[in-house]
Amino acid sequence: MPLFFPKEGFLCSMLIFLKSLIPWIMQLQFLLIGFLSLFFPRPEAASCKLSDWLPEDSSGKVQITCVEDTMDIVSPDGLSLWYKERLTGDYEITYRVKVVMAGGKFDRLSDLNCFWGADDPQYPDDFFARSKWRNGEFKNYNTLSLYYVGYGGNENMTSRFREYHGEYYGVDDAKVKPVLKEYSDAPHLLKPNHWYEIRIRVENGMTTYSMDGEELFRLPVDKNKGDGYFALRLWQNHVRFTGFQVNNIE
Repeated sequence: MPLFFPKEGFLCSMLIFLKSLIPWIMQLQFLLIGFLSLFFPRPEAASCKLSDWLPEDSSGKVQITCVEDTMDIVSPDGLSLWYKERLTGDYEITYRVKVVMAGGKFDRLSDLNCFWGADDPQYPDDFFARSKWRNGEFKNYNTLSLYYVGYGGNENMTSRFREYHGEYYGVDDAKVKPVLKEYSDAPHLLKPNHWYEIRIRVENGMTTYSMDGEELFRLPVDKNKGDGYFALRLWQNHVRFTGFQVNNIE
């Protein structure tokens, strides 16, 4: 009996089809883990409380799936995911996060960003008064006073540290958010599907940002200047976010 070999075009079509299934399979696997955890919970697994967070989403279509202690976040456009508790004094923020690259529509290796020490000079007693107006639109955050790290920004070409001065909004745009430090070398840009360990500290008149044990940014801060809100800031990408903790530093 003669052997049958599929034509090259058929094999190519099958490979393309199978490759297109990869993001769906990975997402199904993630959801299946969550389903099984309902019946077989791990005692050591931390909870993932979406009620602790407030999203400002410019697309209106952000997808946040909470499985055990991990958020799976697909952001079609700009997203600021605010932790609702205002942080004061000396504190440390830690979390783990990765940019998912598995062939999905919004799997894009760029913009693993965050805000901290955020306040609104126009509404010092009600930070979320203009939440609907900000709505995830990046330019609207120029009205705030905060610290910002844009890691792997500009299509993963730069990693920058800025301090925002909301009091200059509409007065002197050059003073609103100066770049204080910048990296553009490969070791300080994003890697796909890599779990990053982030540590942000405000302590003894200094704020620092560290990634995977390396301190990248440091800035002296005046008393109470580090007080404010934290947000994970994303733009057109897909991330997983877990292990978020805030600890007071005595």
